[in-house]
Amino acid sequence: MKKISNNGFSEAGLRRLREVLARHVESGKIPGLVALVSRYGETHVEVIGTMRHDGGAPMRRDTIFRIASTSKPVTMAAAMILLDECRLRLDDTVEQWLPELADRRVLKRIDGPLDDTVPARRPITVRDLLTSTFGLGMDITLLGTPIMGAIFEQGLTPDLPEPMLEPDEWMRRLGTLPLMHQPGERWQYHISNDLLGVLVARVTGKSLETFLRERIFEPLGMKDTGFHVPADKIDRLPPLYAPDPQTGEFIVWDEAKGGRHSQPPAFQSGGGGLSSTVDDYHAYFQMLLNHGMHGTERILSRPAVQLMTTNRLTHEQQAARNAMASNNVHVSFGQGQHGGWGFGMAVRTYRGDYASIGQFGWDGGAGTTTYADPDKQLAGILLTQVGMSTPDSARLIHDFWTMVYQAIED
Repeated sequence: MKKISNNGFSEAGLRRLREVLARHVESGKIPGLVALVSRYGETHVEVIGTMRHDGGAPMRRDTIFRIASTSKPVTMAAAMILLDECRLRLDDTVEQWLPELADRRVLKRIDGPLDDTVPARRPITVRDLLTSTFGLGMDITLLGTPIMGAIFEQGLTPDLPEPMLEPDEWMRRLGTLPLMHQPGERWQYHISNDLLGVLVARVTGKSLETFLRERIFEPLGMKDTGFHVPADKIDRLPPLYAPDPQTGEFIVWDEAKGGRHSQPPAFQSGGGGLSSTVDDYHAYFQMLLNHGMHGTERILSRPAVQLMTTNRLTHEQQAARNAMASNNVHVSFGQGQHGGWGFGMAVRTYRGDYASIGQFGWDGGAGTTTYADPDKQLAGILLTQVGMSTPDSARLIHDFWTMVYQAIED
């Protein structure tokens, strides 16, 4: 008789999961990691390796990691609360709160000069921001075009090479650029999520972090999640490494003490600014799997969760997103082949690997991955401190998910 642990994972499968994770750490490419998998409320955690690549303090279950783009699914909850309370509507135009985005102009050609434009066919709506289709975004296939150059030059992207501007100046600069595509036309990555954070702050009259803390973090007991790590917790934050792509040398991208996460940032980046722990993040994804409930308390309505976690892209938009993922697999190390996108997260629309259709979540460039699978009642979170300047953390992430799914026994 096969031994099955009481949460639907086989003991042998969980052992193999640990062996594969440990192999990545033993390779010297990944200093340390914390991984959590859960099914039906039963949780299994692996803590392997050290905080620094040269040894020192061991990883702990409560190690705090920069979760980078894995922030997107969490900060989306702030917007969903505003929809639940009718303080925002899906098809409201955003210019009443974001006047910088009124009267948009759109490039005639995606690679054309910035002044060769036509008027936008319609205003930008809340729905466009939620679905990442408002007309501007990060697209590695367009590096070298005038518009991508302008986005970088204006400092509109995450923390490269300077910390981001304060929100009003960020908005002012964003408002000087034409859109790349007509509103609602094409899915584009990232900028919409930062924009949504500004929208939430302006609608509520509170900072994004204050609103998230009051409505999401505190009710869910997410005591270690925020846009910076206070001094009394900074010892739990490892340095973030961005290994040299040529030599593999561990370059410290961001130190803990005195680094970017040691002080409150000027710009609270909904697209990539949070730090968190496996247990905090798990509380959030478990709430989504529970259709918006945390214990006896409702955090989000069931329809809000369904809307977030269902594919929102049209067939044509999915085709473009698929092409971007599959044709740039050598750049992204294979992240992002899911088919669909909901609000702030990927949604699997076809069986492309071991995961079920309907699985939702996202990955972060700092070496983080978080997905939930309603079909299997599964949540998984893997956090590391190795950025994706080399394939190492991406390969670890792939292997983590393979091992999680192979360990399922029903």
